[in-house]
Amino acid sequence: MSRPQPIEYADASPQVRAVFDDIKTTRNVEDVNNFWKYLARDPAGLRRTWESVKQVMAPGALDPLVKEMIYVAVSVTNNCDYCIASHTAAARRAGMTEAIFCELMAVVGMANETNRLANGYRVPIDPAFEG
Repeated sequence: MSRPQPIEYADASPQVRAVFDDIKTTRNVEDVNNFWKYLARDPAGLRRTWESVKQVMAPGALDPLVKEMIYVAVSVTNNCDYCIASHTAAARRAGMTEAIFCELMAVVGMANETNRLANGYRVPIDPAFEG
């Protein structure tokens, strides 16, 4: 099977163009990034994913920087180079400094280490942590 190709705006269906236009307007960008261009191969999936991202990443109880930092942490844990790059850039635009990034990486590394230790040792949950 050949490598999938992105869908560029000029080649997009009206449904895909509508999502691309919403992304560009919402994010105030001239073009959508590669993630969306590849998802555009499945217009329904593109729309569903964009609507979910737009809702989840909107300002709420967590501020945009915190949301982006959580996204970076999960992306590091899941080893998604694309998401690490895009959400690190977004976190930096939202105010993440180098010192914050380094501390975030320390927490991600420590959490992954201790998670694996707890799983490996099959440590039971303390009653004080229940409920």
